[in-house]
Amino acid sequence: MLAIIALVVGAAFVEGGSLAPEPSTAAAGVTVPHLGAPEDPLTVLHDWDRRRSAAWATGDAAALRALYASGSVAARRDVRLLRGYLDRGLRVEGLTTQVLDAEVLSLSARRLVVSVTDRVVGGVARGADWSTALPRGAPVSRRVTLVRGGRGWVVAAVHERLPAGGSG
Repeated sequence: MLAIIALVVGAAFVEGGSLAPEPSTAAAGVTVPHLGAPEDPLTVLHDWDRRRSAAWATGDAAALRALYASGSVAARRDVRLLRGYLDRGLRVEGLTTQVLDAEVLSLSARRLVVSVTDRVVGGVARGADWSTALPRGAPVSRRVTLVRGGRGWVVAAVHERLPAGGSG
């Protein structure tokens, strides 16, 4: 995204301050209005999460960077976190995120903005001779902007959202 992995998901995606990895389930509160888009917005998120999880599992920084628009702060943070794990001899496999709530804020053929609340629900950090299950993460809300270009949908920006009643 994430203890150890809570930082992977949470820190990797916040621009100016995610979206998280492979989704496993969608909760009943997911709102995806039909806007005549060429693809289902939640499917776009799930596909992106799957590609991110695969890049983390293989330790492929170039593939991870390619999931983001050029110059993305979130990309730099995500790649830096991945390299930190690799430097310690670790791989993160099966990184799984549960979408608890999602709302499409805007949608066009080339741009998707989604308000999403998700959490890490699975994954394993593996070293040369040991492994440990990742802890279940706390729900985090973000506004995620994806853009579509020649490489498909990529994350352009991620902004942390304050909880209801929050300040600051």
